[in-house]
Amino acid sequence: MKLFCKIMMIIAGASALFNVFKLDFNQPFNGDSQIAVISIIAALCVVVLMWIMLTSLKIKEKSKA
Repeated sequence: MKLFCKIMMIIAGASALFNVFKLDFNQPFNGDSQIAVISIIAALCVVVLMWIMLTSLKIKEKSKA
């Protein structure tokens, strides 16, 4: 499970980075830039959720001991 979370975080980070290059900073909410902004937000949400999952797994392991 930890490996899955880390891989998902890497993929989401790479996706966010890719979409930053697609972003037009002059008009961020028009055309392809709008899709890039939505994709960046979604990728960052995945990173946060996976980070929460890893933290909960660490807490679960410590509570067993």
